[in-house]
Amino acid sequence: MTTEDVQIRSNPTALIGRLQQAINDHDLDALTACFDPNYHSEFPAHPDRAFRGHEQMRKNWMQIFAAVPDIEAALLRCVPDGDTVWAEWEWKGTRTDGIPFAQRGVTIQGVRRGRISWVRLYMEPVQRGTGTDAAVRQSVGGRETT
Repeated sequence: MTTEDVQIRSNPTALIGRLQQAINDHDLDALTACFDPNYHSEFPAHPDRAFRGHEQMRKNWMQIFAAVPDIEAALLRCVPDGDTVWAEWEWKGTRTDGIPFAQRGVTIQGVRRGRISWVRLYMEPVQRGTGTDAAVRQSVGGRETT
């Protein structure tokens, strides 16, 4: 077991740092190594996107790295709670078609034996809109109130 493995087992936030580095290096193998081979990925706001294992994760990140070749992951906050780690992220770059790419949100990871065994992703595209009032109205189907 390497010194890094010992550090990750005793401090799961170190694993999230390794995950961030793999994204920023565009290193698919290093990214894959952060996850248990049978880990479970959930997107609570998009239940049909759930999957298990490395195959779909690698496919997703190959597509991301190809479409956003300069993607950078900024880790804004990271808090461990036992074997669970909450992380707030900003992922940004420029898509190959020249359109800016930006996603922000939170991921919650379960860490077992130095790898991510499950993750719940609350990452969403950053959107420019018309403000809070309009967003609430759109969300609930309401009309403007005075």
